Amino acid sequence: MIRLVLRRVAAAAILFLIVLTLTFAAVAGAPGDPLSPNDPRIPAEHAERLRALYGLDQPLPAQYLRWLGAVLLSWDWGQSYQTGRPVSDLLFESLPPTLLLAGGALFAQYLFGLGLGLIAASRPNSWLDLGVRAASLLVYALPTFWVGLMAVLIVGVGLGLAPTGGMTSAAAYELGPLAAALDVLAHLWLPALVLGLSMAGDIARYTRNSLIEFQTADAGRAARARGLSEARILLVHGLAHAAPRLLQMAAVSAPLLLSGAIVAEAVFVWPGLGSTTLQAIQAGDVPVVLAATAYGAALVIAASLAADLLLVRLDPRIQAE
Repeated sequence: MIRLVLRRVAAAAILFLIVLTLTFAAVAGAPGDPLSPNDPRIPAEHAERLRALYGLDQPLPAQYLRWLGAVLLSWDWGQSYQTGRPVSDLLFESLPPTLLLAGGALFAQYLFGLGLGLIAASRPNSWLDLGVRAASLLVYALPTFWVGLMAVLIVGVGLGLAPTGGMTSAAAYELGPLAAALDVLAHLWLPALVLGLSMAGDIARYTRNSLIEFQTADAGRAARARGLSEARILLVHGLAHAAPRLLQMAAVSAPLLLSGAIVAEAVFVWPGLGSTTLQAIQAGDVPVVLAATAYGAALVIAASLAADLLLVRLDPRIQAE
């Protein structure tokens, strides 16, 4: 078991190193120079001093080794070109909102996915089952950006059931911690729902198929022969049968949720990692772009590793391999 865990952790570390290298190559190879002496807003002498300060006057291999060494040895991502602040401080402020949004979206994804899957499996091949499957495909096919805009327009502006943007209200913190927490939840539920619904269809379809398969298998017939109710068979034994695969799907959906969070944050003006990345790209703030991309990759790798190790714990057959 320990050897297997060490192998998975080593593979995750190597993958993170590859992501760092590819990210640096992609950003370094992009056209343009944020500190170009030809920029009329920056005097040529000042631009050259900035290039020397940030090491941009060195060859690319030297820049890469300097940057990689600082990241791996001291987790130093450099300073922002725009603000002069350490990049780690900027991302430390924007990372918790993104994790909160992704966590809320994951909760909404499984809440609706499992619920719809259970409803469809309880009446297989009925109109209810067909309706759930059609709705799942429709929600999956709709772009998150468009769904978010419609949610802001209808739910936020039209019905007034949710704030139309941001993470908090200005006056919430004056009312105490409980009011502040409720205010964050009021801002969170709509973007989390929009982001989570984009993946809920996959969860619903797999849950439905797995539960129907379990009902017709020997284990399902044995549970029915013991006099267990259909509800208990589905909710307890059927979901236990589907749990390992559902856990794997959570790991697969992590990168999609994080990439979708960029779109959701742009639509709902959510102050997270996605918004910080978009602002850095627009401003040509290379250190922030590099760090934000690497942070996103690290989150995906960490989520996949955690789910992988938990799956090893749940399934003894993997340990035997």
